[in-house]
Amino acid sequence: MELKTARLTLLIDPHKKAAFEHLCAQRDLTASQVVRQMIRDYLQEHGVGYTPSGQDAPAAPAPVQPPAPKRRAPAARAAANASAPHKARRKA
Repeated sequence: MELKTARLTLLIDPHKKAAFEHLCAQRDLTASQVVRQMIRDYLQEHGVGYTPSGQDAPAAPAPVQPPAPKRRAPAARAAANASAPHKARRKA
């Protein structure tokens, strides 16, 4: 059983809501119980896994970081900037 909860708010036709709640009550279930089961079924049907709250999530592999760009030494940067042609500024 999940330990933490989050709220899901949705809009539904009032007559459909009343019929749904009536059916749930006939089966001695709350609307929330039925909706949570429908969500679990839908996730399973589409092959989407999740870890219920209160259970340890499987260790996910660390994301692969791209290598950091190589930085030139300050003297090399200054030399590169000095030899690069500068664009003439446009006068307004």
